[in-house]
Amino acid sequence: MSATRWWATKIRQTTRYLFGRVNPVERSSLNGWLSPAQLALFDEMHRADQRHGLDVVESLRRSGHVEPDLLIAGLLHDAGKGRELHLWHRIGWSLSYRHQALEPLIGRLPTFGKAFAIQRAHADVSAQLALAAGCSERTADLIRNQAEPTDMELGTALQLADEAS
Repeated sequence: MSATRWWATKIRQTTRYLFGRVNPVERSSLNGWLSPAQLALFDEMHRADQRHGLDVVESLRRSGHVEPDLLIAGLLHDAGKGRELHLWHRIGWSLSYRHQALEPLIGRLPTFGKAFAIQRAHADVSAQLALAAGCSERTADLIRNQAEPTDMELGTALQLADEAS
């Protein structure tokens, strides 16, 4: 990804982190296709991750995807990030991911070591949380392998929607 595109994406994500909301109509629309346990997991997510999940689902639907396992994976794929990751942690993670030489420096800042550990583990933790909420093994696999899809059709669709949202 070019530097210009990367920065544009990060600015968009920061704006959504700061100002993104889930309106009551969007939240109530989830009642029709999520179980109570899955709704509870969504409700426990940070507002920014909820917004992002809804945007990923919308991107998937615009691309013609209707598979429930994929849509639920798109919605819940960041559930494992929890509420301890603040904007500065996410910025530090993105910078150190893009410029790996920065990771040892940023990772030593107070609270960043734990935040980076959460980021590293979030796909596996999200998959475990999804399973505990009654999601299918297929949904969990899509979440677990979001960065390096093993399902070339649905996993790649999730990865692309995640990057676009």
